[in-house]
Amino acid sequence: MIPQPFDPTYFMRQALIEAEKAFAKGEVPIGAVIVSNDRIIARSHNLTETLNDVTAHAEMQAITAAANHIGGKYLKDCTLYVTVEPCQMCAGALYWSQIKRIVYGATDERRGCIALNTKLHPKTEVQGGLLEEECVAIMQDFFRNRRK
Repeated sequence: MIPQPFDPTYFMRQALIEAEKAFAKGEVPIGAVIVSNDRIIARSHNLTETLNDVTAHAEMQAITAAANHIGGKYLKDCTLYVTVEPCQMCAGALYWSQIKRIVYGATDERRGCIALNTKLHPKTEVQGGLLEEECVAIMQDFFRNRRK
């Protein structure tokens, strides 16, 4: 196995790769990875259209995969890297997972958990704006293409 650089930018770029997969499928291009001990343990992207499931957001898929990987429901030692600020639904799931840290790229001023003052677990750290320009660009490209 090739060692991964332990850099937040690297992990967000991996989330962007997931967002590109969603874009290619006609899904809203949001990607996520969950990291534990500097290793990616879960990766996902939006699948709401593919699965015909409004809950199939990238974060929800990643939480499930990470919990399966570690064999438990609590992600106390994990970091979520996601290309767009989580919505209220995903924030609720992240709260219950007790995730240690959330790092997002683009802010969602209308539906994002920070903008809507959604409670996260008291021990969860949040950082926004990592690779923000790239994360915003893929969303803008997607919606620009949809309007054509």
